[in-house]
Amino acid sequence: MPKIVDHDQYRKELLDKCLDVIAAKGYTAITMRQIAQGLGVSTGTLYHYFPSKESLFEQLVEQISYQDTADEAIAALKQLPTTRERIEAIFDYVAQREDYFLRQTLMLIDFGRQRSRSEITNNDILRRAGERYEKAVMQILEINDPELVKLMMNLCDGLLLRRLYQGDRISLQPQIKLIVDIMATYLSDRN
Repeated sequence: MPKIVDHDQYRKELLDKCLDVIAAKGYTAITMRQIAQGLGVSTGTLYHYFPSKESLFEQLVEQISYQDTADEAIAALKQLPTTRERIEAIFDYVAQREDYFLRQTLMLIDFGRQRSRSEITNNDILRRAGERYEKAVMQILEINDPELVKLMMNLCDGLLLRRLYQGDRISLQPQIKLIVDIMATYLSDRN
């Protein structure tokens, strides 16, 4: 009897493993054959689910953004009593998963290096993923301030990148405390 495969579930399982495989070599340098080898599947299987490396990348970005902004994570953080505690929790969440978020950032940078500003700006997948993260942070903080949320995310990205090339010379906790102090002060002054 033939094996019954849930193709959507299998595609998601492949994507779950892709971040580490792609991040290890870089989006630009890695080939579909190397991705298939890293996943332990044939190149034909990979092409069956993803017609191109760009399609695989875009589906990966989409899946990651959905996982990172899952409703249960938002609900847990929204339970914290103050905005300050929620801001701290967001940054602590990133700090605890620093390697994961750094791999994402490096993959996105490598993807973006090979594209024009216009191609990045007009990429619907990247735009939707960015908006998904921004919306999740606004829900957690219970604010409607897209520019503040973008600033918060920019600070987080910058902190990850500085740690990449400065190492432990850039200590996360003092930086997070300072960012939280600034944001909490800004929000309290606004109210």
